[in-house]
Amino acid sequence: MKILVLGGGGFIGSHLVERLKQEGHWVRAVDLKYPRYAETPADDFVIGDLRDPALVRSVIDTRFDEVYQFAADMGGAGFVFTGENDAAIMHNSGAINLNVLDACWRRNIKRIFYSSSACIYPQENQTDPDNPVCSEDSAYPAHPDSDYGWEKLFSERLYLAYGRNHGMDVRIARYHNIFGEKGSWHDGREKAPAAICRKVAMAADGDAIDIWGDGRQTRSFLHVSECLEGTIRLMRSDFIGPVNVGSQEMVSINQLVDVVAAIAGKTVRKNHIPGPLGVRGRNSDNRLIAEKLGWAPSQPLRAGLEVTYGWIERQVRANARDL
Repeated sequence: MKILVLGGGGFIGSHLVERLKQEGHWVRAVDLKYPRYAETPADDFVIGDLRDPALVRSVIDTRFDEVYQFAADMGGAGFVFTGENDAAIMHNSGAINLNVLDACWRRNIKRIFYSSSACIYPQENQTDPDNPVCSEDSAYPAHPDSDYGWEKLFSERLYLAYGRNHGMDVRIARYHNIFGEKGSWHDGREKAPAAICRKVAMAADGDAIDIWGDGRQTRSFLHVSECLEGTIRLMRSDFIGPVNVGSQEMVSINQLVDVVAAIAGKTVRKNHIPGPLGVRGRNSDNRLIAEKLGWAPSQPLRAGLEVTYGWIERQVRANARDL
């Protein structure tokens, strides 16, 4: 197949390009930058700004069998929840999706995947860290806790509208905290697993590391390998979505620190400090994905963290002078 990956220089997109090339497909990737930590195996990699309609039309210059849309202005809690980046997040990501859908429709491209987020779920459903409600049908009445979540929800509706009005075969996944190697780990856009892996790797045995809030907020985290499996299965299924793609192994941030410290063979104390937190609890509800795809993520969190910690520890050692 001929496949287009938008955001192919980013964390999930670059991993997907590798996976698709292993399957034997011809792949074009587009991004503002090349992948940071590895050479891209894409057959064609275009450096370009997807906010520019002319650029989008130039890269969507033929009929692709599949289009995967990951490109977005995003990051971890320190980027999304401060409020300082809201205008850029909404403008940049909104412009990208409007351009991409219009260009795909004009090229008669039928099958397109959109990566949404668990951040679309109502904040009042996620106040109890032990019992968050994140089933797909709980998204409305809508009340996300961030403008990032509102933009994702708008874009979901945009893709569904193009599907209804223009006969496009859209697929939508709501990702829950995807983590893994070859992702941001020290630039302010890293997510909790990468940030904690970095802090533990830099700490001496017995040191304290800073944790935002009391550490009792809960999340589930999905390794990128299972994210790719769920994404491809959804894309090639008959189910439109939206559907959760995430782990059901919910842990507190304190527990996440303990797991990473155990992997590192260190004793680490927690220094709780103020910081952006997001909702109090969030966990993937996998009943719908299991029903519709006959599959759901099952890898234990520790297995993914072992691979990720090893990679980040090597990055810390290699970049020690700059940290």
